[in-house]
Amino acid sequence: MTSGWKRTEVRGGREWYVQPVSERQAVKSYTCPSCGREVPPASAHLVVWRADGVLGDQADLAARRHWHTHCWRTTNP
Repeated sequence: MTSGWKRTEVRGGREWYVQPVSERQAVKSYTCPSCGREVPPASAHLVVWRADGVLGDQADLAARRHWHTHCWRTTNP
């Protein structure tokens, strides 16, 4: 599903994992949690999930969301 190297970012006092998805790897449609618009198939974007959630790594990974790259850069989750 994901194609880029996972990195860690701190936003809003929380730690997040951010992993790029290339156009070639993006095969499904998702809804961006920031703008509410579609992240269409064949569109490069980011998969983002908490790195410091209290319920553990599995719960954080299950709660991951697909963001437009621009939306992630301009939003404080």
